[in-house]
Amino acid sequence: MANPLTRESILDAAEQVLRRFGPSKATVVDVARALGVSHGSVYKHFSSKAELRDAVVERWLKRTSDPLEAIVTNNEPPKERLRHWVEALMTSKRSKVTADPELFATARELFTEASGVVDRHIENLSGQIARILADGVEAGVFDIADIEGTARAVLDATARFHDPAHAAEWVDPRSQEAFARVWALIVAAIARDRDNR
Repeated sequence: MANPLTRESILDAAEQVLRRFGPSKATVVDVARALGVSHGSVYKHFSSKAELRDAVVERWLKRTSDPLEAIVTNNEPPKERLRHWVEALMTSKRSKVTADPELFATARELFTEASGVVDRHIENLSGQIARILADGVEAGVFDIADIEGTARAVLDATARFHDPAHAAEWVDPRSQEAFARVWALIVAAIARDRDNR
């Protein structure tokens, strides 16, 4: 007896089809064929090709954001936790680019089509940073008036080191040194004792 068709099994198949054919050629019919079902069965779970693609993108992005949640909620001091969070984001993005370049190229093409999903992902990441910053304010180690705005600024300021649009720069041996300089600026800007420096 065949396994029941689920959203997850469809997404698994969609990832394989997208990797094999690329976003411009992959179709819902291809996904259905890979599952051995009719395309109508797929449409019972996803109302359109666009919805299916958005769900694939959302699942890919959650593979980055979900593990970061453990850093947000751990017991490290906020300053160290913030740095570990950014470094974990960098490591995650870089490993995805290097481990599966074909899937990464497919994902980049899909990200441009799924802008709403990507925007929600960025809001989620920014929200995770904001929670760390709020802990730092509460602990008296950060002095921040606009936590949400500062969280987005931290994400933007470090984008060169984790946004796949900059992947070609990551092999530059000076990248770590550049990150250290940016990080020093961020910490200096949010530290409680910055006026005494």
